[in-house]
This record gives sequence, structure tokens and C-alpha cells, in this order.
Amino acid sequence: MDMMKAVQFHEYGGPEVLRFEDAPRPSPANDEILVRVHAAGVNPVDGGIRAGRVRSLSQRLPQVAGLDFAGTVEQVGKKVRGFRVGDAVYGRPQFGHGGAYAQYVVVKPTDVAKKPRSLDFAHAAALPTAALAAWQALFESDGTPTMRLSRGQTVLIHGASGGVGTFAVQLAKWIGATVIGTGRTENLQFLKELGVDVVVDYTQQRFEDFAHQVDGVLDVVGGETQARSWDVLKKGGVLVSTVGIQSEEPAKARGVRAIAIMAGQDPRVLAEIAKLVDKGVIKVPLSEELPLERAREAQEHIQSGHTRGKIVLDVH
Repeated sequence: MDMMKAVQFHEYGGPEVLRFEDAPRPSPANDEILVRVHAAGVNPVDGGIRAGRVRSLSQRLPQVAGLDFAGTVEQVGKKVRGFRVGDAVYGRPQFGHGGAYAQYVVVKPTDVAKKPRSLDFAHAAALPTAALAAWQALFESDGTPTMRLSRGQTVLIHGASGGVGTFAVQLAKWIGATVIGTGRTENLQFLKELGVDVVVDYTQQRFEDFAHQVDGVLDVVGGETQARSWDVLKKGGVLVSTVGIQSEEPAKARGVRAIAIMAGQDPRVLAEIAKLVDKGVIKVPLSEELPLERAREAQEHIQSGHTRGKIVLDVH
């Protein structure tokens, strides 16, 4: 059996359950693609999967950790069209179908798109989950409208300096919306450079003093932040959360909508994001690039909730 280096977990738990070790190299079926991974992105959801909070029926242990990757096509199944050996691609496997913290990953053609030409593999690996979540929160998910943000509207983005937040800010500005963004003191200048119109230091200021009658709220925080956000929405406005809706009652009482999303597979959106990157509309801020064997450290950093931009793993 061919082997590869990978980061796996044999039980659910904290970052300490991650092991850098030899693992069986996956083989693609006729409708699958084998990708040689050059870089893997690190996301909060990776920790949720590792901890057992996010599971799929097909998930088995041990499992390779991680989702986002960028790499080159190594092998193409006989039924696959649109990809060939040597293509530079980026994307993420479906939950429970193998992870990306490894030298190789098997995916369906619908899980990937051609890598943005202007990006190296590290920056491309930072995109898939966070950029998909930002797009699906602001515009539509699986063809179903979500916030439907449009030119002239105003959106409040919590955690604007994080992974999802940074891409949401740039997409909102691209569409012509006004952006109010919350962040920590040390990230305020970064948010201004990103294009945020009104920057709120949530450690010293209340976002309610700056956001009034907004069209949409993107919530990546939950808890008290979500509870306080209902009152800044205009009637008919939309709160979209990547961390779940605590209660539908505040939305019903105020005549607004509440939508919970989890970034889903969408090669069409990945292709559109690649075009926007190559046009210079979207930039990918990296805060850290670590070798694959330091995946545990990377997950500990992302778990803090204070990461600016994205963390990626370099896969040799």
C-alpha cells in the first residue's frame, strides 16, 4: 500500500489529538480526482470536525484533518471531464470524505476549480471555505438567496478581520455596499486598508452606536454579539450567521429574517472567486504559514478567535 504523510486524529478531542504520521495514500474512483496537495488552509470548522461537533454519516476514524487545499492534479478518473493531470486546482473535499492536511487528497470534480492564476498555492489554499462562506452569506447559497446584498445597501460585518470577514468585506465593497466592520484595536488599520467604511473597535466601542437600520448583518461570533445585533437591522433586514441562530424569536418580533449557513460545495462560486482574485478585486491576507507537522499549533492559533486573515500549512 502506498503511504503519505498526513495529520490525522484517531479520537475526538482538542488539538492534542492531532498526529503527524504515515497514512494510506488514497486512490481515486472513476468519478474522482487525486490531487497532490501543496498547501492546506486552516479554518475554525477544522477544529469542530476534530472535536466531533461537526460530523457526517460517512466519517470514520482515523480521519485526516482539514478541508481547504491547493495543489496539482495527479490522477484523473475515467469518468471525469474538465480536468487533466498537471492542472493547478483549489477547493475542499466534502465532510467525511478525507481531509486536506496531507500530501494527497481525493475529491469529486464538483469540489474543486482551477486555481487563481495570480496566486501561489499557499494563498489559494486560504480561500475555499472562508470565501465560499462569505459569498453564500452575502448573496446566495445553492441558488437560494440569503442576504441578497446589493449596491447602496449597508452591511454590518462582525469579526471583519478574520477569515470569513476579510473576504466578506471585499465582496461587499465589490458589489457597492457600505461596510461597518468590527475588530480588535490592533486590527483597525488593517480593516481600513481592507476597505471598511466604518471601523468599530469592539473592545472599547458598542457597534450599536455606529450601526443603525442596516440592511444586513454577518455574524461569525454568536452569543451576546448576535443577541445585540437584531436591534440594528431595518425591518425586512437579514442576519446571516455562520455559527448558528440561537433563537428565531428576536427575528420574528422585529420583522427581520434569520439565516444560518455552513459553507457548501459550489465549484461555480469557486470559479467566480478565482476570477475576482485575478482581477485584483479580492486579496488574500495570510497571517501565518507553518509546515504541515505544526498543524496542532495552527489549530491552537485559530481556536483563539483572534487570527487576522488566514493561516495555511505548507505541505511538502
